[in-house]
Amino acid sequence: MEPLTTGNSRVKEARKLSRRSVRTERRLFLADGPKAVEGALSVDGCVVEVFATPHAAEQYADLLGAAAVTLVDDRALASLSDSVSPAGLVAVCRPLDAPLAHVVAASPRLLAICADVRDPGNAGTVIRTADAAGADAVVLAGQSVDAYNAKTVRASVGSLFHLPLALEPDPAAAVRAAQDRGLMVLAADGAGEVDLFDADLSGPTAWLFGNEAWGLPDELAALADHRVAIPIHGRAESLNLSTAAAVCLYASARAQRA
Repeated sequence: MEPLTTGNSRVKEARKLSRRSVRTERRLFLADGPKAVEGALSVDGCVVEVFATPHAAEQYADLLGAAAVTLVDDRALASLSDSVSPAGLVAVCRPLDAPLAHVVAASPRLLAICADVRDPGNAGTVIRTADAAGADAVVLAGQSVDAYNAKTVRASVGSLFHLPLALEPDPAAAVRAAQDRGLMVLAADGAGEVDLFDADLSGPTAWLFGNEAWGLPDELAALADHRVAIPIHGRAESLNLSTAAAVCLYASARAQRA
């Protein structure tokens, strides 16, 4: 069978998933690259279809296993990928997010809440970092970027498929839900009254991170149990969001495992 081309109806329909409105309507998204596809295949029922070039299908045969693979030519694959150098694999996937109530009902000990995080690379990196630090879930709250944006999925490097994700329109509701389940909510805030390295992080904790440009609104940060500042020892004004999240989550992971 000849590989499908860009004019094929299945390729055209999959390509429409690059638009958020279509992803939302169809409840489907694209996972691009071997790490993302591998992560998606590890979740039962997540993958609807895998598109692959003949070369990639052969190269990643062990990864693909018994998955149903649709062969496409290089141009068709490139039309489904926003990567500069596509690896030859793109999967059509079902969303994985769970209700916030379900996520907190699992009694998480380490949770990351992102409020109004707009940059897809940052959102994906926070998901990846939370996974690496052993966090139990991530919540994208408020007007945060679409978790299924191609850049978010790629930046998570497969971690999107490893830990629970909740989407919550109201950041305050996410904070209250975490507190109701016994988690101490700590707002990462450069002007915080508590130094990160003086904070007691040994108990169940939810870290609250704000927007890349303006941080956390005062009214939201005020809902947290404490505002925590990462000390800046050099002349840098601040840390970017994903770096700050890594420092905070790993500090909690270390304290909880001590």
